[in-house]
Amino acid sequence: MTGLPAGRLRIVSIGECMVELAPAATPGQLKQAFAGDTFNTIYYTKLLRPDWHARYLSRVGADQISADMLAQMAAHGLDVSHIRKSETRTVGLYLISLANGERSFAYWRGQSAARQLAEDPQLVAAAIADADIVFFSGITMAILEPDTRAGFLDAIARARKAGKTIAFDPNMRPRLWRDADEMRETIMRAAAASDIVLPSFDEESAQFGDIGPSATIARYQAVGAASVVVKNGPGAVCYAHCGQSGEVQPDPVGQLVDSTSAGDSFNAGLFAGLAQFGRIEPAIELASGVARQVIGQRGALVPLDLDALQR
Repeated sequence: MTGLPAGRLRIVSIGECMVELAPAATPGQLKQAFAGDTFNTIYYTKLLRPDWHARYLSRVGADQISADMLAQMAAHGLDVSHIRKSETRTVGLYLISLANGERSFAYWRGQSAARQLAEDPQLVAAAIADADIVFFSGITMAILEPDTRAGFLDAIARARKAGKTIAFDPNMRPRLWRDADEMRETIMRAAAASDIVLPSFDEESAQFGDIGPSATIARYQAVGAASVVVKNGPGAVCYAHCGQSGEVQPDPVGQLVDSTSAGDSFNAGLFAGLAQFGRIEPAIELASGVARQVIGQRGALVPLDLDALQR
């Protein structure tokens, strides 16, 4: 993604939405919601740019919890017309545990219907045919079977050649993969099919041994990514974009309540910011402001103070 036009865009996000159980304000109680990395990003994109057409591509079950999930997606203004139902599977579930605002997860996703989201290549092609931006993640890749994964990446590569802007967040979850080598190889293949890559440095350092964000940028540029923006917690966001490179230091976080969805909301802010400003540094500043609001609240999907973001 070297730049985005300022008009009404069409974005398609592809992946898995799950049932989220997160700590409630009352100790010992849990709150149910629906969330997942690519869903979180499309949710915040729609909040920031309600004029955009936002579509989510996944698969769900034919049960009541799946119907509730689809209803909530539609209530957020998302196009769910390409989400199909499985008669034999349901949606996954995860539990968030918090310690000083930092999250850890327990997952139950073996029967997730989203694992079948790319089994119909014609459906995938139809879902992204009219898109300006197509977004997916390393988790999207991890939940697909190897043969389906290869076909999905072929469809993504064709979409890029057709002029779609392809955005990819490596979002590495080693437990979802058969082994680390498969994960690293697939992540790099996905990045090679993408215009923009949105990695998090802690993951890149742990999985690829990068000694600094500049090494992460160089590795993804080497396989053909046009833009790389490296998230780095409270540290500076480093970037290479349109022949420029640099860093942006986010404002300090007031209070870390829940880091869930920090990177997902950052991604949404970057898309919205590139369309609004046409330049990378103010887009990163907006994205950082979105993430800062999100981690100051509980849960993956929270309201945003849009006026504060424009100050």
